Amino acid sequence: MKKFKHFVKMELRNWSFGEIVSLISIYITIAINALVFKDSLVAVISAACGIMYTFLAGKGKISCYLFGLMGSGLYAFLAFKNALYGNLVLYLAYYIPMQILGIFKWKNHLYRWTNEIVKTKLDMDEWLNVLIAILMTGCGAVFLLKFLHDSSPVIDATTTVLSLFGMYLTVKRCIEQWMIWTVVNGLSVIMWLKVALHGEKVYSTIFMWIVYFILGIYFYHKWKNELEKE
Repeated sequence: MKKFKHFVKMELRNWSFGEIVSLISIYITIAINALVFKDSLVAVISAACGIMYTFLAGKGKISCYLFGLMGSGLYAFLAFKNALYGNLVLYLAYYIPMQILGIFKWKNHLYRWTNEIVKTKLDMDEWLNVLIAILMTGCGAVFLLKFLHDSSPVIDATTTVLSLFGMYLTVKRCIEQWMIWTVVNGLSVIMWLKVALHGEKVYSTIFMWIVYFILGIYFYHKWKNELEKE
């Protein structure tokens, strides 16, 4: 029990007033949105877990993966329901296992005094190799999803492939993950808007991706400042 209390205490450290207010405001907005538009309960809970995951990941807190696993399971259900098979396979076959791996990887790279991860940066050759791999994998994914009659093959393939590498860089604790996530999040807003236009009540999911987009930019600059100080 003492270790658990210490863990919780450390996870709650180093939150700025602005971050706390922003998180509370986001959850209030999700609740109001759900009541007004009668949103899907699964979409609401998925959005709540996903946003908490992103905040904690940006803070470098290992507890992010607990919310990530819950949110990923619910999001996979939404993807299946709306025929977004690329996202479905991504979350079940890759995203969830990688988050479990991330718990063990991050555990070995924590600052003892803050319980936050040691952040890293790719060198130019590593970053170039990642970009080439993204391009090659993306082309194959578009072809495959068109064959499977995916409802949004290009956007779904792009977000799926970028998420593969984004999660890989997250586990490696690289700042470049936030560049990739920002692109993924922007495209995901478009993808889920199309779903909403077809009558599905997924407004919380759309709001979630908009928040992700903003947080991706915020945490990129936050990590950049921390790495420059180091």
